[in-house]
Amino acid sequence: MTAIGQETIRTAQGARYDGLTIAFHWITAIVVIFQFASAQIWPLLERGTPARTGVIQSHLTLGVLLSAVILLRLVWRICFGRRHPVRLPLGQRLVANVVHGLLYALLITQVALGYLLGWSSGKPIAVFGVPSISPLYVIAGENRHMIGELHDTVAWIIIGLAVAHAAAALFHHHVLRDGVLRSMTGLAPKRVGHDGRP
Repeated sequence: MTAIGQETIRTAQGARYDGLTIAFHWITAIVVIFQFASAQIWPLLERGTPARTGVIQSHLTLGVLLSAVILLRLVWRICFGRRHPVRLPLGQRLVANVVHGLLYALLITQVALGYLLGWSSGKPIAVFGVPSISPLYVIAGENRHMIGELHDTVAWIIIGLAVAHAAAALFHHHVLRDGVLRSMTGLAPKRVGHDGRP
């Protein structure tokens, strides 16, 4: 391995994102997984039961939380910028930026669709069971089904893209060993020998 390659590995394994960026990333991931899972579960539960009501209320509450996290994450990124702590080849960096851009666009779209669905009854969206966010726009009844289908479709696209994103991170960690996954976990870097190997 060349001296440049060795230095890249040392830099990669010693670098990480800032704590707030890492927190936003994992909070987003956990909430998205819960939202997807809860949307698959509640149709299986009997109508009017506490279990179904609880799952729906949790979905609505965490949907509001997700919108706040996305907003704060965008503000943080725009105001303070974001540098990749791991120096990637240009092609990989471009692909990563495209994937992140798509995820942001899909998440914003999904949140907007969620609010439209939540407001379709003309009532405020409940947070922790308390009506809190009054409708800004109420869609016509005949359009509710279309919005619901779009919400479901976008959810599956997000999950598919997130799985691909996770698989790429594991590939970087186990095959390329370039520190990409470690930079987003906040874990201490591995020690690197003079030959560039951990």
